[in-house]
Amino acid sequence: MTSPQPAEIEVEDRLERRIRKPVDLLRCTLSCIEIVALALAGLAASATTAAVQADIVGATRQVPASLLQVARPLALIALYILPAALAVQLLARRQFRRLAESVATGVLAAGVTQIVNVLLSREPASRLYDAITMARPGTSQVASYVPALDPALAGLVAYATMVGLVGRPAWRNALWVAVGVYSVVHVGVLHTPLLTLLITVIAGRAIGLAVRYVAGSTSERPGALAIATALRAAELPVRAIRRIRTNGTAEAGSRYYAVTTPDGALDIVVFDRDQQAAGLFYRIYRSVRLLGPVSRAAPLSVDRVVERRALLSYAAEDAGVPTPRLRALVRVGPEAAVLAFEHHDGTTLARRNPGCSDEELGQIWDAVARLHARKVTHRGLTADRILFTADDRAMLLDPGDGDVAASDLQIRLDVAQLLAELSLYVGPDRTSRLALGKSKAHELLAVVPLLQPVVLARSTRKALRRHRDVLPALRTKLLAAVPGGEVAPVRLERIRFRTLLTMVAGAAAVYLLAGELARASLGSTLREANWQWGIVALALSASTYIGATISLSGFVAERLSFFRTLLVQVAGSFVTLVTPAAVGGAALNIRYLQRRKVPAAVAAASVGVAQVVAFVLHIALIVVFAAVAGSSAKEHIQPPQWAWYVLAGLVVLALAVLAVPAGRRALRARVSPTLGQVLPRLLDVAQQPVKLAQGIGGALLLSLSYILCLAACVAAFGRSVPIASIAVVYLTGSAIGSILPTPGGLGGVEAALTAGLTAAGLPGAVAVSAVLLFRLITFWLPVPFGWAALSYLERHHVL
Repeated sequence: MTSPQPAEIEVEDRLERRIRKPVDLLRCTLSCIEIVALALAGLAASATTAAVQADIVGATRQVPASLLQVARPLALIALYILPAALAVQLLARRQFRRLAESVATGVLAAGVTQIVNVLLSREPASRLYDAITMARPGTSQVASYVPALDPALAGLVAYATMVGLVGRPAWRNALWVAVGVYSVVHVGVLHTPLLTLLITVIAGRAIGLAVRYVAGSTSERPGALAIATALRAAELPVRAIRRIRTNGTAEAGSRYYAVTTPDGALDIVVFDRDQQAAGLFYRIYRSVRLLGPVSRAAPLSVDRVVERRALLSYAAEDAGVPTPRLRALVRVGPEAAVLAFEHHDGTTLARRNPGCSDEELGQIWDAVARLHARKVTHRGLTADRILFTADDRAMLLDPGDGDVAASDLQIRLDVAQLLAELSLYVGPDRTSRLALGKSKAHELLAVVPLLQPVVLARSTRKALRRHRDVLPALRTKLLAAVPGGEVAPVRLERIRFRTLLTMVAGAAAVYLLAGELARASLGSTLREANWQWGIVALALSASTYIGATISLSGFVAERLSFFRTLLVQVAGSFVTLVTPAAVGGAALNIRYLQRRKVPAAVAAASVGVAQVVAFVLHIALIVVFAAVAGSSAKEHIQPPQWAWYVLAGLVVLALAVLAVPAGRRALRARVSPTLGQVLPRLLDVAQQPVKLAQGIGGALLLSLSYILCLAACVAAFGRSVPIASIAVVYLTGSAIGSILPTPGGLGGVEAALTAGLTAAGLPGAVAVSAVLLFRLITFWLPVPFGWAALSYLERHHVL
């Protein structure tokens, strides 16, 4: 639409009527975190919360009873009158939609809290309900059922949140005073649990913020005419201003305008205050995952964002770098800040067709070098930010994400980004020749370890997923320029995503195990076990390492030391403690083979063959033992109902991945390289019958030892289950453990084995005890021996 404007200014604008404010999402997330923290406090520190409750109740007893009796209706009246007054004000302003949305949000919040009350009253959530309502002996003074949340209070808070009290301090203070008095009266007179009220208020606020973010808020952004007026006040006479669209790499939360002045054209970037938290979650994620010099700060203030961009623009201009000049930084009322840059016509590298000449590539490199000479980085050297002007100059656009007084690591990261981006557009060969011609070889050698996707720009990482051969080829070209040069690995991540997933899954596994451990303590399990069978189980557990040693040796053409290979398998029991099942042990074996002078590709292929053969044998054993168990057992194994849901979910997930082209491509990208390595190696091993028999025999010994060990643990408690049934239970449980990302399949293996043994006919308590003993012998007991073996192998440079 076209806004009204004075005749001398041509204005074309497209203002959104409703916008989503990222800060609402941020506040909603923080409110959810607060709810979780309060719930955990109730679970972990029930005595403390009960003591606080008792102190508040005791303090209210000092207040005259007549005053409390008067305060209760007054608080209730104030709590309902204030929202009613807000509604009258909205009606007077003819904001009917806002009022309707606020009322609907309040009703929604009341309904959600009532549903939560119903869910908390069910058995699975009884512990959480007790923690929130402080239903402990001697702490709760209410004999009847106490709702965990107050629907009316949550609805009122959500209603007020949706209305929005920012800029209305009197209304906000009056509402929170009423809520505070209401809470004190309920805690002191009605002995309502303190956590109940706190969680109710925060939950109402979270629901209100969530609805406000999803539905959007009325925009109060300044339009193009207001921006033009502010630029005129900064001595930039505007003749025309037009809002323009930008590509997906634009600054999050920004608006862009093209301005015409008597002196030429300007590019305008508008930072609105209502978008001040845009992109915050991604930056926080990067800050947590990456080291400080690698990640970028996540400023919440619009003032800090525009000041940083202005500083970097001035620094780039002072360094003599071709970049659009910053003409003005002005504020448009309290809601927006505007940056005005000179406009230059040209074509970006992303749209350059045909490709660039060597001279143009050299200009890009020289511009970046001048920037680095002043210890300034760009940190956004993507193809859409490299402009070739009409007079054949290369310009760097928008250095707003860079660093001033940059460290050597930050400068090398900038070079790594430039190398990766140029390789995508002109190829690794031309990029490496350009780099070697412009920089010293030893300087580029320090950049090679930084050519990791995790430190590159998001658009570059996305493009590299489609061209996976670019970075390896670039590294090879640069390393070839320095024969014999050593490249020390550089760790740039604080925590890997896989490690974070393992930690989360491990915490969930511990929670799952808590219920099982509550049913059977480890001490009583050890006292009740028959240790004659326990010794048998220990011997069978030890034989699993012998089987793993024989299996690995069978799939490696080179002769391996039996003792050292055995120690590597024992060391794997310690590595498995901190890595997902079937991941840490494989990496350890590959490292061991590489130290034995086995080429890296052959080592990976040998371990891959061992895993593929073990997987095929695993499936074959499940089929064989399931057939034997089904034909010999009087009663079929009846898995618990939840197992069918889990199986159905896995099947649906697999079908969903296969149904989507992107899923099939991702699966093919992961499976094809493995098969490409494994199949040739498997054919080589197949030509040596003795080696093939050794590898298969070791894998069979490994699986059968675990099956017999579980059978011995069952026998240790005076019970017997057909060996075929135990085999099916173990093989299924270990398969689940290999899927889960928890260390050693922690949590999933225990749950699956316990459910399987129970379905096979064992009483629940006996099944739990047998599984605990089995995991103690096969998972926990070998850990210290694994640590000792790992230390020995590292001292003797075997690993």
